[in-house]
Order: sequence, then structure tokens, then C-alpha cells
Amino acid sequence: MPFTKKNHLNLPLFIARRMRFDRKYKGSVSVQIIKIAKLAVALGMAMILIAVSTGKGLQKEIKDKTLAFNGHLVVSPFENSESQISILPVASDSTVIDVLKNEPGVKHVQRVALKGGLLKAGDQFEGFVMKGVSTDYQWESLKSFIVEGNFPEIRDQTSNEILLSQLIAKRLSVGVGDEVSAYFQNSQNQQLPNVRKFKIAGLFLSGFPDFDEFFFLGDLRHIQRINKWKNEEIGAYEVFATDLKTAINISSSIYEKLPSDLDVIEITRQYATIFQWISLFDFNILIIIIVMIVVGVINMSTALLVLIFERSSMIGLFKSLGAGNLLIQKIFFYNGVTIMSQGLFWGNLIGVIFFLTQKYCGWIRLDPETYYVNIAPVYLDFWDVLLLNFGFLVVSSLLLWIPSMIISYISPARVLRFR
Repeated sequence: MPFTKKNHLNLPLFIARRMRFDRKYKGSVSVQIIKIAKLAVALGMAMILIAVSTGKGLQKEIKDKTLAFNGHLVVSPFENSESQISILPVASDSTVIDVLKNEPGVKHVQRVALKGGLLKAGDQFEGFVMKGVSTDYQWESLKSFIVEGNFPEIRDQTSNEILLSQLIAKRLSVGVGDEVSAYFQNSQNQQLPNVRKFKIAGLFLSGFPDFDEFFFLGDLRHIQRINKWKNEEIGAYEVFATDLKTAINISSSIYEKLPSDLDVIEITRQYATIFQWISLFDFNILIIIIVMIVVGVINMSTALLVLIFERSSMIGLFKSLGAGNLLIQKIFFYNGVTIMSQGLFWGNLIGVIFFLTQKYCGWIRLDPETYYVNIAPVYLDFWDVLLLNFGFLVVSSLLLWIPSMIISYISPARVLRFR
């Protein structure tokens, strides 16, 4: 019966399925080539999932740590913008706080000030930057970094408790409950520093050298007294938004509503080097995705060509019965997509197993001085997996049409002559 439009609607899919379950097909040369193609696709998909999960995990972990200590936006006088300490104070104005809190996307606003000095315990000295915080400080954002002790209790009365970096504590040979002396520069008498005694309430470790090597957190009122500031004067406002993208979008709007002497600094600007570095992960991930897709397509194309040449007699027979090139191409295209789907299944399984074992076991460790984390973080959601698989399948399927075009050059007379 000739191949007509009416009776060959599902014929390519039917023939492709019969080819895969044919005993002769299972013992053919192409089976080994197809196994290699499946392996290439599986490894390619697994590598893509591993690259995306580790890349996004590192980006998220580093961003979260930076944001936890600084907020999404910092509002301070222009003189403080390029300094690690608070040079000039700004009045803690309820009008400014209302402007910040009423901006859509803002979750929390807290008052801080920064002051540098020296810590002393026994005969050991360490340079530091004290971050003075008030009763409105959001301690919960640092909860995951606490390794020992508790947060300082900052209430109505001035508190001498501090949250110290574990790294500084080791250098000073002190621990929770111990006292340390802090020496601050005296603006009125350079020879006699301001001295404060602090009690260590807790130790933190973020894995972030910029914070662990210098910072400790204590009561803002100590900095106000040392700097001779008024009770309502602070160094800056830290603003937490719903997410980083929202914060960047609203920064200009906030800036226009604030007094002219205040600047709004995005965290991406304050730590520009770090954010530029982690943005390179996106490019690296893209390169890996492209390379893995190319490798997978090349292997699939090779397997498809072997399959076509092996079935050249069948192609010639179909053509002699009136089948068009497009119909025959569909037969091999369906086979190629099926083979690729099987490879994707195993690739996803390997990738998800890696993700789960790394997330809950943390068997891959990193140098915190280079990557700011001790254990390689991973992050992957359902939509990442779905989009990657869909993209891999669509791009590879479209490219598989190219090798199948060789079918149009197969002559029935030539191949059937040697049957």
C-alpha cells in the first residue's frame, strides 16, 4: 500500500518503535555506538547540573553572607561612603527612617556606626573595626554564623557584651566569657587612647575574611561616647530589602527622597570586587553548557549516521514504496530523541544524586581564603532542572535534523541492488 498522508500520520513513530525492539537491531553494530552516545549525553547533562548547582550555590552563599553583615543598601553621609569607619555622624531622624521603611520592597532598617582600634588580651594585640549596633539590630541574619555563645544583649542600658570573630579570639587566646580591652583613638588627647573593656558574649565565623579578620559587634552607644556624638547621631542606616534586584531598583528612588548630604550605596558597589568575581560564574556556567551540548550533539549525530547507514536498505525500500524523505527522517529523528531522552534520564539521576549528597554530606570542601566558604554550597530548584533539560533536548533535537538530511541522498536503486 503506498504511503499517503492519511495512513502515515503516526507511521514514523510506529516504525521507530519497532526498530528499537527488533532483535536484529539489538545485535547490530550501531547498538554499541548508541550506548556511547547515551553515555555522552548522560555525562553532559550531569556536568551541566553539577556546574549550575555549584555555581549558583557559591553565588548565593557569598551574597547571603555579604548581605547579612551589611544589608542591601547603606545610607550614610558622602564622607563615609569610601571609608571603612564612620567619619561623620548623621542624625537618627524619624523622617529619614520613615522614608526608608515606607519604600516598597524594604523589609528592615537598622542604625549602625563603625570605629577602628586595637584589641588587647594579655600581651596580644589585634587591629579591629567595631560595628556599633542598636536595639533595632536584626541579629537573626547572623544566626547561622554563631559557633559558640550567644548574641550580646543590647537594651536600654549601655552593654559591654560583644560578638567577636572566632579568628580574632584564637589570635588573642580568649573565649566566651573572657574580657578584652579595646583601645580607640582619642580626638582630644592623642597620647591617651580611649579604653573600653568588653566581655565576649559569643563567637562567630562566617568564612568571609573581610569580616572574620577585623570585625566585632557591640553597643553603638560606646562609639557615640568615644566620638563625642549626640545620642541621636549614628554612622549609617543599613537597609534590608526583599532581594538584591529590588534593592538596586529602589536605590535611585530612595536617594531622591533623602536629604542632599546623604548617599545611598548598593552592596554591589560597596563590595564591587566580590560581586564582579561571582558574576563571572554565569559566563563559566554558560561555556560548560555550550560545550556539553556540542559534545552530546556530536555523539548523537554520529550514532544517528551509523544507524542510517546500517538501515540504508530499509530506507531504499521505503522510498521505492513511495515514502518521502521527510517521513523517513522522522523515523530516525524519533529514534534519536528517544536515545537522547534515555541519556538525559541517567544524567539527571547522577546530577541530582551529586546535589543531594553534597547538600547533606558536604563531601567537597573548599579553601575559605579563596572561595569564602569551607564546604562547596549547592543550590538547584525544580525550574532549573526543567529548563536545562528542555533547553538541552530542544537544541539537540533541532541539530539532529542536520545529519538526518543525508537520507535525501540515498538512492533506492543503488542500495537495493546490493541487498
